[in-house]
Amino acid sequence: MADTDPLKDIELLIRSRYGIIHVDTLEEDRAAGLVAHVADRLELPVFAWTRTRGLQRTDRDGPVFKTIEPAQALRHVQAARFPAIYHFRGLGPFLEDPVLAELLREAAETYSVLDGALILTGADLALPPGVAVHSARVELAPPSLEEYRRLLTHVLRDLNARMPVRVEMKPEDTTRLLHNIKGLTLLEAEKLLTRAIVEDGRLSPEDIGAVIEAKRQIVEREGLLEYYPVEESMADVAGLDGLKTWLARRRAIITQPEKAAALGLPFPKGVLLVGVPGCGKSLCAKAVAMEWTLPLLKLDPANLYNKYIGESERNFKRAIRTAERMAPVVLWIDEIEKAFAAAGEGDGGVSQRVLGTFLSWMQDRAGDVFVVATANDVSRLPPEFLRKGRFDEIFFVDLPGDDARRAILEIHLRRRKQSPDRFDLDAVVSATEGFSGAEIEQVVVSALYTVLAEGTPLTTEALLHEASTTRPLSRTMAEKVAALRSWAQGRTVLAG
Repeated sequence: MADTDPLKDIELLIRSRYGIIHVDTLEEDRAAGLVAHVADRLELPVFAWTRTRGLQRTDRDGPVFKTIEPAQALRHVQAARFPAIYHFRGLGPFLEDPVLAELLREAAETYSVLDGALILTGADLALPPGVAVHSARVELAPPSLEEYRRLLTHVLRDLNARMPVRVEMKPEDTTRLLHNIKGLTLLEAEKLLTRAIVEDGRLSPEDIGAVIEAKRQIVEREGLLEYYPVEESMADVAGLDGLKTWLARRRAIITQPEKAAALGLPFPKGVLLVGVPGCGKSLCAKAVAMEWTLPLLKLDPANLYNKYIGESERNFKRAIRTAERMAPVVLWIDEIEKAFAAAGEGDGGVSQRVLGTFLSWMQDRAGDVFVVATANDVSRLPPEFLRKGRFDEIFFVDLPGDDARRAILEIHLRRRKQSPDRFDLDAVVSATEGFSGAEIEQVVVSALYTVLAEGTPLTTEALLHEASTTRPLSRTMAEKVAALRSWAQGRTVLAG
């Protein structure tokens, strides 16, 4: 979609006598500029409709009489039979009205013989079936990095005319700032940049943090995605050498996108991490984002579901649209089996429909969204979910071996200001055989609580005592762990 020219597309559709064109975008003002440009090329007047003003010809003053209601405006369009482009903004909430749907259909038929069209702008408009056959959809691609750069220049020039502004940015700082703004509409970006500069009269590297925080609030305001703080790197993930190597080989798609494109390499789809709970699957999702220096968005499938018919599917599409706006991005879906377990039994087929939407997007998506999905219980995942082409690879994350357990112990001891050299790690590694990474961390944490209460320093004996009182999952759920390992053989790649 990013390679198409929406201006040429809309012009071609109007010349081809499409009566209704849906410009799919959140940026209504940007779409209005596009409509004006198309109309100028076709030498047609533009009438704009909004819920507050009704129909108004853009090059004249005053609205058309009695066109506030959308049905009245469409009746006027049909009665006038005037060669023109009619731009309707905010029509989405009215599209379920059967009378309005019929008026739209009749208006579309009018422009099958007249020059012009009805252009509807907005995100995810659900056109009635009778209208959809007369319509075409054009997606307005998100702003390019160069458009954001021009916007920044424009904001600085305008503010400089009103107040002194100091620019304390190196070229690499400016590039980082623009990359962090990616995914916002031009209007959102303009407000964000203006506020950051006006607060202290300067543009500095410190403003990048403010931009990231404001962007997080924008992403999370619909409650479907979480802009996750990224703190871990791959150095914080012990073991998993197979997964690390796989990710490192594909990092060039981020660092050298032009070379990758020249070789015809697509952006990776993602990975599914299955395995024993507590062995670092979720940690890997965060670490991938840090390693690839990409934003991390977390999708909680529980937030998608709504009791109203069709709303769950729309929620998923809105979440994916947000992720694609932020691209390139890492999308983390934790414990994905909870969203699609039992193929939607008992919920009227909602889970099945959301699953179908998800699988179609995974197979055909064009946006640079790398999905990291984690699952603890693969038996609850529908078979079609594991088909080749959904993910680039399926990795099995097993319990850590001796070397990995030693590395995990060192990581968690250092995090808590304890020097690993002070302890007999060989003894602790032996005592924690069959422990997951999360259980090893808890051994360290529990031992520290104990010595804190006793007022003594942490010792090897304290760690060994906590390990001896811990009943790891590999023992309490030995049958399930064995079954999971058996399933993984021949179906997955070992992450370790």
